[in-house]
Amino acid sequence: MLEGLITSKTRVKMLLKFFTNSNATAYLRGLAGEFGESTNSIRHELNNLSKAGYLTSSENGRTIEYRANVHHPLYQELKGLVHKYLGIDKIIENIIHKLGDLKLAYITGDYAKGKDSGVIELLLVGDIDEQYLTNLVEKAKTLIHRDIQVSHIQAVEFREEQFRDALLLWQE
Repeated sequence: MLEGLITSKTRVKMLLKFFTNSNATAYLRGLAGEFGESTNSIRHELNNLSKAGYLTSSENGRTIEYRANVHHPLYQELKGLVHKYLGIDKIIENIIHKLGDLKLAYITGDYAKGKDSGVIELLLVGDIDEQYLTNLVEKAKTLIHRDIQVSHIQAVEFREEQFRDALLLWQE
């Protein structure tokens, strides 16, 4: 979907990186290593996205860190587009909203870090029917064409500090 609209594969990877999780930060060489691309192509796309105002940058020692500009007028639309591309909207619609006493839902793993690995890892907190969850997950997998792995814990077991790096997807 995004590849048809945006012809630069590097730019698509960057949009996924920065607009999946607005807390994600990255720097030039880190992105080059993560994406397996040259620093020149990464620099070119960082400059383009920064000039357009989609990314902000700040100096951290000798490196420049980039992050999504959450104050940009198109931030929510870009975030929504990325979430649709990844299938996160379908997960919310077909799993999260149909479960029973769900308190919290997090995305963990690669997607929380803005990496499109093909496996979406969810952590669900609350009292839910495991069999029904399994059925919902199987249906969602066919809709979004990605693997979904789900972990479930009761609300009394949940400790927020354990999931500092997770992306909050839904909260009651």
